Amino acid sequence: MHGREKNPKRGQAMMHFSDSIKPYVQQEVEQSQQYRAAGDINKEFECLENAHVLGQESTYYHVYAHLKMLQWGIRNRNVKEVLGQLLRIVGATVTTSIGLVPHGNTGGSNVSPFQRMPIQPRLATIIDQAKHQSMNT
Repeated sequence: MHGREKNPKRGQAMMHFSDSIKPYVQQEVEQSQQYRAAGDINKEFECLENAHVLGQESTYYHVYAHLKMLQWGIRNRNVKEVLGQLLRIVGATVTTSIGLVPHGNTGGSNVSPFQRMPIQPRLATIIDQAKHQSMNT
């Protein structure tokens, strides 16, 4: 069962944060693709950073965002980004599930992978709603 498990108290399926945050991460990735099609690689990467911030507490979406950033680096022949994302993919795979996530970090190679950063209010609201939804389902 992907993303859901039985709640022993209620006997019904519980929604996980990954399930709740999924549409928002996907929306940012889709928007990044629109910017790519328009030739705006900076806005494209900004959307991937937003996807990273949103999905950071889900191992699946944290790694997914870094994979998308890796693809961006390859497409744009940005060696620093490619190398940085390879390291971040390993780090996200290993550390996310145990809660070692620098909240708000935008995920690009232009910032330290350990640096906490303020979360944009729009993204913070989405994260809070997703957490609330996963706790109350």
